[in-house]
Amino acid sequence: MPHAHDNLPAPTVLDVEASGFGRNSYPIEIGFVLPNGHAYCTLIRPEATWTHWDAQAEATHHIPRALILERGAPVLEVARSINAQLAGQIVYSDGWANDFSWVGALFDAADMSPAFKLENLRALLDEQEADLWHTVKAQISSERGVQRHRASADARLLQLTLQRLRHLAAEK
Repeated sequence: MPHAHDNLPAPTVLDVEASGFGRNSYPIEIGFVLPNGHAYCTLIRPEATWTHWDAQAEATHHIPRALILERGAPVLEVARSINAQLAGQIVYSDGWANDFSWVGALFDAADMSPAFKLENLRALLDEQEADLWHTVKAQISSERGVQRHRASADARLLQLTLQRLRHLAAEK
């Protein structure tokens, strides 16, 4: 039986890597993949007041603080670039609660508002797709081989997982 979303284009998917979790954490990298497959990724230079650093988070994303201090783009530049590319879109994230607060921290620091709406990727899934999500994501991750754990690579993995789930649903 066809699903209403079988022929939908892939949504824009966003991912954020952060200094850690919790109240004082902040975004250190942001990436997204557009429906046409274009990927954007940038490191974010921490603001002077952004001092929280979690060694366990660094062990996951492998982005040392020295790297973001040296190569990160200023928050204003990042916020402007993201808004220019995502203006008017609904953008999806799988770690919505955390990503929402980190995107908020980025835009607050830039004294700007996002020109896009961030939504939970889970809203795009029916129950069956949600049940299969982790299995399909693991399959795609395995097929793609070793990828750097970076925001845009993670966003692409999420987008590919969603597309495969829709394809599987269409075959039923």
